Amino acid sequence: MRSADGSRFGGILNPSGPTKAPWLGILRAALVMTGIGALCAAAAAAVIVDLEAAASALLGWFLIVAFFGISLLVGHFVGRKNPSGAIGMFVVTYAIKMVGFAVILLMLGVPPWLNREWFALTALGVVVLWQAAEIRAFSRTRYLIFADDPEPAGEGVKHA
Repeated sequence: MRSADGSRFGGILNPSGPTKAPWLGILRAALVMTGIGALCAAAAAAVIVDLEAAASALLGWFLIVAFFGISLLVGHFVGRKNPSGAIGMFVVTYAIKMVGFAVILLMLGVPPWLNREWFALTALGVVVLWQAAEIRAFSRTRYLIFADDPEPAGEGVKHA
């Protein structure tokens, strides 16, 4: 397919392959979407209540990002070497995170400055935004299901 028929300017189109590092792309999309939401929540908290409420909102965002982000990073590093083993590592990582976060939160307790309402509502909103961003980003990734015959590098598909 030539560029007159398709998209790329002045050349032959190459066949597309799988998305490189899909887990990092999903992480980036989720961080952007939830970061915008958390900043809006923190700004609203600062205006409506005080700076401690804004800090509480940002702490809620940080904990959710840490919780979900760890899984995507594990998926990225494991998926590069063993793509089929990434899902199993998600399960193991989830179990470790549940225990680890529970222990950390129980040991630290609730700081006296924490505004529980802004913390909880921001965390809940971030979870919903994170899931929406993950689904959207995941639906746009490409996976190689069938291996094509390899072509020499630099040559595109040529049609008669």
